[in-house]
Order: sequence, then structure tokens, then C-alpha cells
Amino acid sequence: MSAQETVLKKVIRPIHLWAIGVGLVISGEYFGWNYGWGIAGTAGFLVATLIITLLYVTFIFSFTELTTAIPQAGGPFTYTHRAMGPFGGLIAGYATAVEFLLATPAIAFALGNYLHFLHPSLPVLGCGIVFYLLLTGVNLLGIKESALFSLVITLLAVIELLIYMGIVAPSFRLSNFMHNAMPAGWMGVFAALPFAMWLYVCIEGIAMVAEEVKDPARNIPKGYISAMLTLAALAIGVMVLTGGITDWQLLSGIDYPLPEAIGVVLGKQSGITKVFAGIGLFGLIASFNGIIISYSRQLFALARAGYLPPVLAVLSPKRQVPYVALIAGAVLGIIALYFGRTDQLVILSVMGAVVMYILSMISLFILRRKEPGLDRPFRAPYYPWFPGIALVLSIVSLIAIIYYNLLLAGLFFSGMGIALLIFVIMGRHKAPAINTDAKNVIA
Repeated sequence: MSAQETVLKKVIRPIHLWAIGVGLVISGEYFGWNYGWGIAGTAGFLVATLIITLLYVTFIFSFTELTTAIPQAGGPFTYTHRAMGPFGGLIAGYATAVEFLLATPAIAFALGNYLHFLHPSLPVLGCGIVFYLLLTGVNLLGIKESALFSLVITLLAVIELLIYMGIVAPSFRLSNFMHNAMPAGWMGVFAALPFAMWLYVCIEGIAMVAEEVKDPARNIPKGYISAMLTLAALAIGVMVLTGGITDWQLLSGIDYPLPEAIGVVLGKQSGITKVFAGIGLFGLIASFNGIIISYSRQLFALARAGYLPPVLAVLSPKRQVPYVALIAGAVLGIIALYFGRTDQLVILSVMGAVVMYILSMISLFILRRKEPGLDRPFRAPYYPWFPGIALVLSIVSLIAIIYYNLLLAGLFFSGMGIALLIFVIMGRHKAPAINTDAKNVIA
């Protein structure tokens, strides 16, 4: 395979990075987080969210150092391979692939439920599959077209959340929010951490498009930090205001809490309620599209490095997009739709994310010592405190996820064990992954 066949186009600017970063995550403000209410209550989940917000702020400021120093499509896989060798790279690649590949079917379920809420005759599963096909088609057009689509749809989703907060704010009652607000105490806070992470998980997917960014040293920090600040404000605003308009327990177990909340405030037959539920699809579509971009680049990078079949690294000659990886990711996601529930997919996706966060922060410490001369256009502030806080909170979160989800944790780590076994049998652990230096892969 020639070098040109595995070189991605550099077309992405800061505004696109902001849109991809916010778009990757913004569906988390629309659904998924509310399952945390059922575990921790409103106040308990707010505490969990503040803890996780601290995790993500410290993580993103630290992770940006890695992304700008090693701007490659492999993202965490590349950083960890460079710091910890082939086994570290494999584990990080596996964890990241699980995170992104299983986040998409969770969103597909939510999309199906939103449409079913609007039109009960529409099947949830069938709608999810249709969205997979449509958005994979959009991404096959090229990264420039996909990034522009992300920008438009993300702007619409952000505007919609702001309108939502404006509509429900007058109905907020502190008494509603504080009713049975922490039923399980601190253990509930601990158990709810993975659902709080759903408010931010996948923002690190910006790293997967690093090779396609113009002037990555300057533009990647702008994209990461602006996206993180936007998401933190939206997450806390939506969660707090929604918890105070009615009995929050009525909203804690459904995939469409925001349209339901609008229905409580304005009435389910209100035209505004129906319009809001319709445009509520924007946030879900934005995340769906952003995650498709990310998982296709992750599969592409793993294949290019020899960890997955080489065919996944093939780019379309005209559009220069990893079309085989795009199609393969869609097939795997549609299969997951048949075997998983939304809450299970959320937990598995978050589990992959936390493992990757831990490895990334360890890699940051190792590379600071191992390669002090590495060009670092952006350096993690308050080093070593920021990456240290992110590492400790990630470990605590992983312990919480495993403790409360032993069966799913067993599934996740069994998959990792099988991947490691195949890796060793094939002898890949004896050879360095190919194309790990930026100079070999970036035009």
C-alpha cells in the first residue's frame, strides 16, 4: 500500500473542531444521563456530574498536549503505543474502538425512540438502522462535507438546548429537585458516575481527526477547550432545570426525557412539544455523525498500523475517506442494536472510554520522561496536577463501573483478553506497529 493511499486530507478548521467536539457529545444532554437519576437521585447525580466535569476538564487540558504533539488519526492508540509499546497500543485501541462503536447503537436506539414518540407506528429498531445507513452515506462523501454537516447540525442542536432551558426554567421548583434527591447516599453517587460520564464521553474523538486539521498545533487546543466549556454549561443547565419541573422519577428511565419534560410544561398535545421532539433529533444526529467520523478513523489507524486487517485502511481514491472502515463500523453497530439495551451500551461505551483515559494519562507521564525533547505546541497546565487528577478520577470511575456492572465488565475484559490472545498468536507483539511517526503519515 503506497503512502499516498493512507494519507488523509487536511481541511478542518477550529470551528469544525468545535462542532465535531460538541457534536460528538451533545446527544448525551438529550438522553442517557437521566438513568443516573434512577441510581443517585437529582442531588446525588449533580454531585457525580460535578466530579466527572472536573475529570473531563483536567483530562482534556492534558490530552490536548498529546493530540498536538502527535496529531494522528489513531489518537490514544498512537500515544499509548509510543509510550508503552505494542501491548499498550493494542489495549488503548481496543478500548477506544469499544467506546465509539458502542456509543453509536445507543444513540441509534434513542433516535428510534424519539421518532416512535412522534409517530408511534414507526419501529424503533428499523429507524435506528435507517439512520446508520443515511449517516454512513454522508460520511462516504468526504471529511469536508461531513465536517460541514456536523457544524450545521451541531449549531441547531445547541440552539435547541438553549431554547429548551428557556422554556422549562420558569417551571423550575427547588422543592421538586430536592424531593428524595439523594436516596442512595454517597454509594449512589459512586454508582452513577458512568451515567455522568455520558454527558461528556467521546469528546476526545477530536483526536481522531487530528491528521485532517489545518495547523493542528494552534487549532486543536482551540477546538478542544471551546467544546469542553460549551458542553459543561449545557450539561449542568439541562440537568438541573429538568430535575425541577416535575417528579424527576418519571423521567429517569426513558430515552426521550427532554420531549417528555416539555410535554409536562406545555402539554403533550402542544404544537411546541411536537416541534421540539422533532428538532430534538438534531442533537442525536450530530453525535451520531461525529462518532461515525471518529470510529472510522480509529479503525483506519489500527488497520494502517497492522493491528486490524489492512483492507480497513483503504481510502476511496477520490474522496480520500476510509470507506471500508465506515461500512464495517456500521455493520458492527447494526449487529449491536439487536443484542444490547441503551443502558448496557452506555455502560460498555463508558468503560472503554475510562480505560483509554487511564492509559492516555499514564502515557503522558511516560512521554514527558521518555521524550523530553518532543515538540509540544500545547503543554498541560498545572502539570503534574491536572493529568494526576484526571488519572485518579478515571481509576475511581472504572472501579465504580466494574463494581456495579460485573457481568458487563466481564464481557468487556473477556473481549480484551481475546484481542490480546489473537495479537500474540499472530506475533504482532514482536514487531513495532507501522507508521507510528507523524512524518510517515502526514502529508
